[in-house]
Amino acid sequence: MCKLFVFTNFSKAAMSTKDKLKKRVLSIPSDLKYSEMKSFLTSIGYQESNKGATSGSRVCFILNEDKILFHKPHGTDSMKKGTIRKIVETLQEKNLLGAD
Repeated sequence: MCKLFVFTNFSKAAMSTKDKLKKRVLSIPSDLKYSEMKSFLTSIGYQESNKGATSGSRVCFILNEDKILFHKPHGTDSMKKGTIRKIVETLQEKNLLGAD
């Protein structure tokens, strides 16, 4: 009798997706979507804070005591390059991007 064992490594696929997203964010593209930034920030441990109706277009992502606050894009979902750059600089200062 022959036994067949199939091993899958789902975390490898997830890491690959996370790494691709990290690479995309670090390249500071002009077409990065808010939804991509949200996915990236949550993948490294941040949680989106819902401030309710009074927050307007401001969004806040929190990790422990660290906060990243920026304006959600209007009209299109694309973020401004300056906003992306500031977020990347903040993450680098906090050593949250790990080794490349």
